[in-house]
Amino acid sequence: MAATLYSVLTIALLFCRVTPGSTSCLPGCSCTNDNLGRSLLCMETAMGRIPDNVPNDFSKIRIENSHLTELPRGSFSKVSALVSLWLNFNDITLMNIKSLEGLTNLTELRLQGNKLRSVPWTAFQDTPNLKILDLKHNRLDVLPESALRQLPGLTYLDLSFNQLTVISRDVFLNWPLLNAQERKGGTEPSSGEANVVLALHDNPWLCDCRLKGFVEFIKSVSPPLILMNSYLMCTGPSSRAGKFFHEVGLKTCMKPEASASESNMTVSLGDKVTLRCLVKARPDPAIHWSYSLKIIRGFTVSETRVDDETIRSQLVIPSLHLADRGAYTCFANNFIGNSSVSVLVNIKSFNASSSSVGAAMSLPPFPLASADENVYIDIRISKQTVYGITLEWYAATDNPAETWFTIHLGKYHSDKKELTYIGPGINTYSVNDLLPVTKYEVCVTLKNQMPRAGQCIVFVTGSDISQLEQREKLIHIIVIVCAMVLAVPVGMYACTTDTRCKFSCLDRCTEQCKRRRRQEKTLRTNGERQGTFDSLQAASDEGLCGDSEEVMKKRSKSSDEKNNHRGKAQDLPETTTGAKLY
Repeated sequence: MAATLYSVLTIALLFCRVTPGSTSCLPGCSCTNDNLGRSLLCMETAMGRIPDNVPNDFSKIRIENSHLTELPRGSFSKVSALVSLWLNFNDITLMNIKSLEGLTNLTELRLQGNKLRSVPWTAFQDTPNLKILDLKHNRLDVLPESALRQLPGLTYLDLSFNQLTVISRDVFLNWPLLNAQERKGGTEPSSGEANVVLALHDNPWLCDCRLKGFVEFIKSVSPPLILMNSYLMCTGPSSRAGKFFHEVGLKTCMKPEASASESNMTVSLGDKVTLRCLVKARPDPAIHWSYSLKIIRGFTVSETRVDDETIRSQLVIPSLHLADRGAYTCFANNFIGNSSVSVLVNIKSFNASSSSVGAAMSLPPFPLASADENVYIDIRISKQTVYGITLEWYAATDNPAETWFTIHLGKYHSDKKELTYIGPGINTYSVNDLLPVTKYEVCVTLKNQMPRAGQCIVFVTGSDISQLEQREKLIHIIVIVCAMVLAVPVGMYACTTDTRCKFSCLDRCTEQCKRRRRQEKTLRTNGERQGTFDSLQAASDEGLCGDSEEVMKKRSKSSDEKNNHRGKAQDLPETTTGAKLY
């Protein structure tokens, strides 16, 4: 009995000496040895990330259902002997361009059932011996033409069950191993050469002209290339949905051709008007309508398909107003080019005589308003960029469905303002072609009225373009309601500032409110009123917080010289605002 026990202990000790690495297996995982080398198996663990202490003697690693979310740089760079890597059924969404660094011996990589939307294909420069790549059941929607150039030995590629809609045939013409076999001129691989296996089924293929080359490639597939499933199916457009590739014939792409059955319409006031344009294009174009005058209204636009390559677009004017006369243009564009066609809308009642025409042309292009009609309009800048603003307003009117507005926009000291007429139901307006470092005034009025108190904002466009581009060109706007701390409401101030200085700008704006209160008392005593802005230079110098210290010092010196000329009687507070509502 003792001899038997001794023999068992001797065998166990010998096994431990033969497999010393088994003691360094990762927690929750199992390690085994076979004739192919040492393997690591981690199934349904709470790992969450690639461990830093993976032993370097594994030839096969399999980590599945372990909640991995990314493959960071050098994930397995210490495991240089790794041949097979399985990371299936995790939550991997990000793959670093150097995630496969050091894996020159890797021949098999399986990433099935993850959440990859894209793959850094240049990462495979570090895996020159890779033969098997499994990416099925991910979310890939793009396959670059150069994707397979870094995989000279690849013989198996599975891209099934992804989100691919359109790819180029050149992706596969750039496959090195496939090209090498085709250059030899044989239809069958010679002894020692493997077939090239490709899986592309169960993707939402969009069978339009962009897929023409790929469909022709699939139809002509023959050994050494083998499709795992040759019955690829279209999911769009609707006319081809459910059809197999071999059942469809696709044409070459073409730029849009827009046309209109009526280019000149004469209708009566109050009539419902439908404008139509036909657009022929491959692939389907984006279509929109524009009105030549500075008028914005909420018309209904719809599209219907006539055939595989023709779309009819309709713009409906429910009830024709004077403001609606003019030229309407139907624009269409796709990645090949663009086209447009215009339809002129005339009003019948004003075309009967020349005097009527003259009377019509003298009328403003919107319903008239009483000069003494006074409606409160709450106006604010919701977004400001280097070259423009987005304006929002609210008006308490008795009949919002019939209320028109006018936008007055121009440089601050200019008497000439550009007018834009806004139809009922719209309360926002954006402009993106302003000059940088320029003081503007924008007003929102009721219909044809002139601007009144409280309906205008003065603002200064930004100057630091490079910083704004780094932050998506957004200038943060901090609004201080000074009326809450003043006995007499004096308006609302907005600082346009970079993120890093918003708190200092806030402090400066608060101090400005205090100074403004003292200033108002002085002005009431002296019967005077001074402007908030000295000049464009003062506003842009002091209102933009992102200026460098050197530039600020130079501008401060210039401001001091100006103030010395004005004298102490004109001792204005420091201006830190970029916009003012008055």
